Amino acid sequence: MFDKDEVISYSNQKAVDEGLRSFMLKIYNYMAGGLVLTALSAWSVSHNIAILKLFFTPNGYSTFGWLVLFAPFIMCLFSGWIYNKNPQTWFWFFSTIMGFSLAPLFLFYTGTSIARVFLITSAAFGALSIYGYTTKKDMTAWGSFLIMGVIGLIIASIVNIFLKSTGLDYALSYLTVFIFAGLTAYDTQKMRSFYFLGMRNEDVATRGAIAGALSLYLDFVNMFLALLRIMGNRR
Repeated sequence: MFDKDEVISYSNQKAVDEGLRSFMLKIYNYMAGGLVLTALSAWSVSHNIAILKLFFTPNGYSTFGWLVLFAPFIMCLFSGWIYNKNPQTWFWFFSTIMGFSLAPLFLFYTGTSIARVFLITSAAFGALSIYGYTTKKDMTAWGSFLIMGVIGLIIASIVNIFLKSTGLDYALSYLTVFIFAGLTAYDTQKMRSFYFLGMRNEDVATRGAIAGALSLYLDFVNMFLALLRIMGNRR
């Protein structure tokens, strides 16, 4: 015979586990939808010659090209008010703009290598996210270190736009892979922890799921771009 308190405790734990799985599944569904939308918009723009011509001048990127290239970064910095009003619309719009900014990749790399690197990134991301979800190790201390690494990468990448150093570009690519691999595991664990801090309200859970999806989406995209620079076959 089971003790009444044990039955109630088991029932409560089962409900929590099911709620957590549902919350994490919602995160991954949003993230996957964002990646699909990004891929479709990138492919569509890359096959539209009229739009692609706007990206370049004989000397490189045009003003329009630079604006589109940095648009996702600018959106992350200044569009908090849009996210607060309608996070779902913001996420889908952001995913679309990211696709526009990635469209020139189809000019620089072969379609086969893009697909290959995407599959490699997917496998690595999946393994890292599973680790972050299942590990008992507290990764809280990783957060500050990894965020500092991201800030350093951004500054170094901006500097290298002017230096145009191939060696530095490769070094930054490898660092990007390691930093965003760590962030993938860290962000997954953070989203798991968030659920236990009040994500059981439906509206809060939806907003939390979109925020989590955005974090993991950015981890994936940055890993993919870094691996593409390292492993991609240029045209």
